[in-house]
Amino acid sequence: MYVCGQRFSVKSNLAIHMRVHTQQKPFACELCGQRFSVKSSLTIHMRVHTRQKPFACELCEQRFSVKSSLTIHMRVHTGQKPFACELCEQRFSVKSNLNIHMGVHTGQKPFACELCDQRFSVKSNLNIHMRVHTGQKPFACELCQQRFSQKEHLVTHMRVHTGQKPFACELCGKRFRVKFSLDRHMRVHTGQKPFACELCGKRFTQKGNVNKHIRIHKREKPFACELCGQRFSVKSSLTIHMRAHTGQKPFSCELCGQRFSVKSSLNIHMGVHTGEKPFACEVCGQRFTQKSSLNSHMKLHTGQKPYACELCGQKFSAKSNLTMHMGVHTGQKPFACEVCGQRFTLKSSLNGHMKLHTGQKPYACEVCGRRFYRKAHLDTHMRVHTGLKESV
Repeated sequence: MYVCGQRFSVKSNLAIHMRVHTQQKPFACELCGQRFSVKSSLTIHMRVHTRQKPFACELCEQRFSVKSSLTIHMRVHTGQKPFACELCEQRFSVKSNLNIHMGVHTGQKPFACELCDQRFSVKSNLNIHMRVHTGQKPFACELCQQRFSQKEHLVTHMRVHTGQKPFACELCGKRFRVKFSLDRHMRVHTGQKPFACELCGKRFTQKGNVNKHIRIHKREKPFACELCGQRFSVKSSLTIHMRAHTGQKPFSCELCGQRFSVKSSLNIHMGVHTGEKPFACEVCGQRFTQKSSLNSHMKLHTGQKPYACELCGQKFSAKSNLTMHMGVHTGQKPFACEVCGQRFTLKSSLNGHMKLHTGQKPYACEVCGRRFYRKAHLDTHMRVHTGLKESV
């Protein structure tokens, strides 16, 4: 019988080939029932069940169940890419990747999902996509039992347990578990901000940050605190806010042991030990540990007071001052001293007050050694010394 014209030197090979046309698969797996046209394919398949991987890479010791997979893997080490695109000359280590790539030029996506009509250039991508509808997650982590729809997601997840971070930044040495995180990190060095807000034009390094930013325009705050009702536009802000109720301070200074609820506060605090003030005012030369403090300071020179009280119209240069002022109208003092019961409108005021009970005086005069529990008191005291110097 003449079907496709392919020729063979041995009759048995022709008999095996004919199964391609007849769809005959006489060899069945006794464990899962999957059928094969040749016995060697069944033998290879059995390694899925036995987890046998007889072929090892001599360079990195990774093991494979079939020799062809080892051959393809070796190209990772050699850099060999034998399959070239005839249209753009881009090269690939495996032919299947070239086939997928060709869809870029042809736009052809022959495999369609019957449930949502999404189309794919290769059948394997359709098979993976179908797990979105079925909820199938065939790849399980042996350490924590978390399941995944794709094997590469499991491989990435395993780095959580091993601590492996194979992707390193060539500029600062920081390491990452996935290449996507490294690519995103590189924008810190390049200054690239590819995602723009359509409403105000502000640009961001990550798309997720654009989505969060959009809520500012919409005044959308979907995350609510169950204890006080305060609402937030991003979940991370709610998480940080909850520490005000729980008293949790996960960030500790390695030099003095002082603890903080947010990492940015620890970074600011470290300036106390290092004395580093990298942000300088171009008008008066005063230096600051953080840029936000410099921005607030600049309002002294410009006279800018962007924060207005909606009740009396009084304007303030800093939002914290407006918040403090609102206590005049509301009479609200949410922060109470556990020792004497005195209440305060701001937590910083409560912290300052607590030094009366503890006797703590962290601010010392460098001239005479006298100590104060408030920085404002130290600043006032320093005029005694500067006044003496001026009269000399």
